Amino acid sequence: MINRIGVTLENENKLGGFLRNCRTRLDPVALGFASGRRRTSGLRREEVAQRANISPTWYTWLEQGRGGAPSEDVLNRIAAGLMLTESEREHLFILGLGRPPAARYRATDTVTPRLQRVLDALTTSPTIIKTATWDVIAWNDAAAALLTDYSKIPREKRNILRIMFGNAHVRNAQDDWRNVARFVVGAFRADVARAGAHAEITQLVEDLSRTSPEFEALWQETGVASHGEGVKRIHHPDIGMIELEFSNFAIDGRPDLGMIVYNPATSDSADRIRALIVERDRRSRAEV
Repeated sequence: MINRIGVTLENENKLGGFLRNCRTRLDPVALGFASGRRRTSGLRREEVAQRANISPTWYTWLEQGRGGAPSEDVLNRIAAGLMLTESEREHLFILGLGRPPAARYRATDTVTPRLQRVLDALTTSPTIIKTATWDVIAWNDAAAALLTDYSKIPREKRNILRIMFGNAHVRNAQDDWRNVARFVVGAFRADVARAGAHAEITQLVEDLSRTSPEFEALWQETGVASHGEGVKRIHHPDIGMIELEFSNFAIDGRPDLGMIVYNPATSDSADRIRALIVERDRRSRAEV
């Protein structure tokens, strides 16, 4: 069928095509529906509607490109009913509403072994993976040696802001701590807003405001900052001043996580970090 501007309605309704493809890949028997005689594979339209708790007529109209734009709630129900991944859910919203869905924060405390191996391969570049609320959930040996040995910190306290404002050793290691702290708070605020995690940080902000007047003052400033890249200087008690260039990377398919890589700014810094790791390993073996 051709519309008045010469574009086929089938091509025009990309949302309908995407929905059909998603439902035809699902196994009706595994989802509790009788197999029976089916003309096509996958779920029927009324079965998707049942799983999404919406009207079968309304769902049919969506596949046919009728009935106007769906609501966010309808798209979220359909995404759940079709068991879409986060990437597929985002694509569904773009097709249905012309924009990605609102941020939906997912708390996590683990990374895949493959991602951990990426960190471990960066032998002289301290690297951490943090959540949108800035809990550190993975790190490499270089980060443990130069920045913070997170393994010695209780899991519930492995938060960059808690460490920045509550650990005297980390505070003293920073070059120009006050400006670093202001930058960290501004970047944290921006990350939380982007992830839609305001409710998740309520207790953290209350705790830090109660124990750190500096944090409370900076939080009241309401400033934001970009955490994309920059320079960090660390005063390490064993190897002296180290200058690092940091870059912040998003992890594909995991908008709730970010990876910060601190690259040595000079070959001399890389050599000293390498020597620090070797000496740290030697001490660990001696203690065993």
